[in-house]
Amino acid sequence: MDKIIRCITSDGAVMASAIDASDIVFTAQRLHHLSRSATAALGRLLCATSIMGAMLKQKDAIINLRVMGDGELGPVIAVSDSKGNVRGYVGDSNCPTAYHPNGKIDVGKAVGKNGTLSVMRDYGSGDPYIGQTELVSGEIAEDITHYFAVSEQIPSVCALGVLIDKDKGEVMLAGGLLIQLLPGAGEDTIEQLEKNVAKLEPVTTMLAKGMSILEICQTALEGFEVEVLDEYPVNYVCTCSREKLERYFCTMSDDDIRSMADEKGVAVASCHFCNKKYIFTKADLEKLIAEKNA
Repeated sequence: MDKIIRCITSDGAVMASAIDASDIVFTAQRLHHLSRSATAALGRLLCATSIMGAMLKQKDAIINLRVMGDGELGPVIAVSDSKGNVRGYVGDSNCPTAYHPNGKIDVGKAVGKNGTLSVMRDYGSGDPYIGQTELVSGEIAEDITHYFAVSEQIPSVCALGVLIDKDKGEVMLAGGLLIQLLPGAGEDTIEQLEKNVAKLEPVTTMLAKGMSILEICQTALEGFEVEVLDEYPVNYVCTCSREKLERYFCTMSDDDIRSMADEKGVAVASCHFCNKKYIFTKADLEKLIAEKNA
């Protein structure tokens, strides 16, 4: 079962969040039939978005992260609620996979190094907060770190990883770690944190060793007294429904609703996030029109 944890040092100087999202990323790979590069890119963004979603204070708030680079992958999009439940998709699920000399997937090539990372927080008030920064590398983690530094002025370290079986091409492990300095952190704190970060192993390496997400946070915060703020399960959750589609259709004109039906008299709507298909017959569409105009 996937979990997320949030910790803080007892002096309130540093916060760390870690996630084991192996099942979430495996689910995304299966739902979208993702290539290895698409799996690695979306998996990393799902981990980051879940962590950032869990940082939202309002119960019904959501966060949407969109990476739009100039690579073949196209847009990479992930959405999380305030409990870290997340969903996402990519523009080209069959994006070719290139590798670095060390054998790791070249996510930056798939995403592209030129583009933007956009973050939208919707608190349900109708006035969402939107921040945007230029991509640094397209490798996702560095781009998240850059976003926090530039858009929110929060010194951060982000580490994200997706381990894929070399033979089967399936997700084995996926996770993420976000460390943030809080206001009032002193030079001693910064120096200690820099030492810790310099010797940190990749998140998937730590997970492969059997380390819990708490142990990952404790390793990142070595030398500090660590308190757990919360820990709970997270899942890949899509919120699509037939009812939501019907409400959307009712915002359209009568002619536009009727035009959705094909030559067989059927309209098919597919969800980007889970690929579920919703079928509407001509009779269904006419009923919607009648209800809309009642």
